[in-house]
Order: sequence, then structure tokens, then C-alpha cells
Amino acid sequence: MQQVSVLGSTGSIGVNTLDVLRRHTDRFQVFALTASTRVDQMVEQCLEFRPRYAVMVDSLSATTLQSRLRAEGMSTEVLSGAHALSEVASHPDVHIVMAAIVGAAGLESCIAAALAGKRLLLANKEALVVGGNVFMSAVERGGATLLPIDSEHSAIFQSLPADKSLWKASVDKLILTASGGPFRTWPTSQIAAATPEQACAHPNWVMGRKISVDSATMMNKALEVIEAKYLFNVSPRQIDVLIHPQSVIHSMVQYVDHSVVAQLGTPDMRGPIAYGLSWPERVESGAAPLDFSTMSSWTFESIRDEQHQSRFPGLFLAWETLEGQSGSTAVLNAANEVAVAAFLNREIRFDQIYTVNRATLNALSYTSPHDLAALLALDAEARAVATQHCRALST
Repeated sequence: MQQVSVLGSTGSIGVNTLDVLRRHTDRFQVFALTASTRVDQMVEQCLEFRPRYAVMVDSLSATTLQSRLRAEGMSTEVLSGAHALSEVASHPDVHIVMAAIVGAAGLESCIAAALAGKRLLLANKEALVVGGNVFMSAVERGGATLLPIDSEHSAIFQSLPADKSLWKASVDKLILTASGGPFRTWPTSQIAAATPEQACAHPNWVMGRKISVDSATMMNKALEVIEAKYLFNVSPRQIDVLIHPQSVIHSMVQYVDHSVVAQLGTPDMRGPIAYGLSWPERVESGAAPLDFSTMSSWTFESIRDEQHQSRFPGLFLAWETLEGQSGSTAVLNAANEVAVAAFLNREIRFDQIYTVNRATLNALSYTSPHDLAALLALDAEARAVATQHCRALST
């Protein structure tokens, strides 16, 4: 019986993970659930899955959760604070950690799980975008098994040879597919005034608000380009992005003989989650099968045509930061989190998300970070600079 800690259990990835787990109670048992402030949802999850631990990052929420669980006669131990995330991620009884906390807040617990040698299912892009070589070093030192959960990176992983020693010599490039989000066909002038509701109305995927906005700007794809560089140990020039509005081909690997291997499936995160949980085996996920007879066409568009470059300028910051100073990707991520939050709060316009990201990258001068403390300090500095830019734009 595999013990699973789900970090970020009330978010979309966490909820989908629990749906897969409830289909396989003979194989997996929930060890810990974690959330920030959603007490009502956490009570429901605890009542169903009866974890040993529940973690609320917010201390008041933890107190409320403890009281409500005790009233239900449950013995689940409730912990609070960011440090508790690392405790349940690295606990010796845990076999698998689903890292689904959005943003840089999930970095410390990801590193804790990596150093403890867990099977780490990485749905948190920022662990690699912010952590970079520091995070990958923790994976190597701890002997962790790192499995990508993003649909694109899971697709690439499934399309690569099982023998990692063959990757470097046989792979020409990785092709990440992108839906293009809700603004793929909008004029640039109209995109500038887009509302949070419009940005969150993704045509294919049901996701949280932050990642939905990232999809609308295609910053999610920028983060995925950075993530792919570290996950698969390729150079930035070996990573390409192709817009595929139907979201059936989740990503592809082009080999040196110019053959292409692709992974296909319905746009349902339970597919890659189930694969990560059961790898190298496969188990039923709950995702609907593809019905090829109903598919009239698949289409593809270059990200490098003039219209898409003007629609999605943030995407191209990925290659710029990967070729820049170490730590640039962490700065980009921090600025973007601040800018997206400001947009969702209606403090800046949609097009100003890129303005803030660009300005923050230009403003910071720093020494390349070599450990977690330095990364977190750089993250905090970048957030402070980005916040200043947001305030200037909102006045």
C-alpha cells in the first residue's frame, strides 16, 4: 500500500489526484492533505480519505479545521505553517508526494521531498522555474524519482525512451503544444482590455484562476519551456512551442532521424496524474477515451508569426531568461505571480502583466543564487520590485 501526501489538495490538481486515488484504494492510501485556507473543502476531504495528517498553512484555518474534525470524532492530526508542508512531504512513512501547490510557495516542500528520496509528482512548475539547478541537485542528492505531471511534460516523458542514457544522442528537439488560450484569435488591441473573467475562460481546460491567466498570456508555456530544460536536460534551442487549439496532442519529441513520437489524450489531468502514480505501470484514470471518428481536424500554428508574437510577448521571455544570468527565471516567476494577482484584483490591465515582468527583469541586479535561502531572498526582492511597478501602473 503506497502512502501519498497531496500538497495542495483543494486545488484543481489536488482534487483530480484524489479522484484517481479513490479509484485505486487497493494500491494507494492518503497519508496527508494540505491546503491554505479552504477549511470546508478540507473537512470534506478528510472525512472521505481519513489522512493521518492535515496541514493548513494559515494558523487560524488550522485551528478551525482541528475543531471541526474533532467534532466529527476524527483522529487526523492538524498541523499549521509552511514548515509543516515539508514535514508531511519528507515523512519516512510517505512513498509518493503530489506537489500541486501553486507558485513559489511550494518550492521548500518540493526540495524536502526530493532530499528525502520520495517519488515526487511535480505539478508545481515553479519548483523548477525558481529552483532550477538547486532543485535538481536536491533530486540527485536524495535519490528521488521525479515524474512530471503537467500534461505537456508528462507527454514528453511518455514519448522518450525508457532508458535515459539514450536521450542526449537521440533527441533533436522537444515540441510543447499550446492551446493558445482564450485570446488566440483576438486582436492585440482588444486583448489589452481583457477582463479577469475573459482571461479565465479557457476553451479546453478547467483550471485555477492564476494558471488560467497564465494560459491567456502564454506565460504558462514560458514556464513550461524553462521546466522542460531542467527536466530533460536539453538546451533551450532544443525546445519549441507549437499552437494546437484542439489540445489532443499534448506534446511531441522529434528525434535526430526526424521521426516524431507524440502522446495523445483527452484534455483531462487525471491521465498524467494516474501515470505518475502508477509508473511504470498504467492504471485506469477516469479520463474519457479519445473518439477519433468524431475528430474532423487537428490544426497547428507557429508561435513565431507576427500576430502571435504581438499577442503573447511573455512567452519569449522563457528563452531570454534561460540564456541569461542564473536566477533570471526565478525573477520572472516572482514578477509574474505579483502581476497576475494585481490583474485579478483589477489593479492593472491584462497587457500590463508583460510590462511588469519585463520591467522587473530589467531592474534587478544580483548574484546568482546557489542555495534555497538565496533563491528565496531573490524571490522576495523580485516581488518587491514587481509590486512597485504594479502600484505605479495602477495610479
